Amino acid sequence: MAESVPVEVAYALAERQWLLPLLVAEGTTAIEAVRASGILELAGIKAPLDLGVHGRRVAQDTRLSAGDRVEIYRGLDFDPMESRRRRAAKSPVKG
Repeated sequence: MAESVPVEVAYALAERQWLLPLLVAEGTTAIEAVRASGILELAGIKAPLDLGVHGRRVAQDTRLSAGDRVEIYRGLDFDPMESRRRRAAKSPVKG
């Protein structure tokens, strides 16, 4: 029988965040852990999913190890580079 290992599934919105601990079978994939956590229904998350483990993007079929934190990433509401350009254009020129 496969050993159970502790993992966490994390998801955050501007106004709320979820961090769900769970035990999964050794060798469980990132997407399997997300589904097992119930977070998709709880937070109303729709596919496609962009996942990471401890801040590094991973494929959905990435196998998890004990203590891993699977993170579900949201799309950006704005382009950070464009925001930076706009701020630079508004600021006085130094020199």
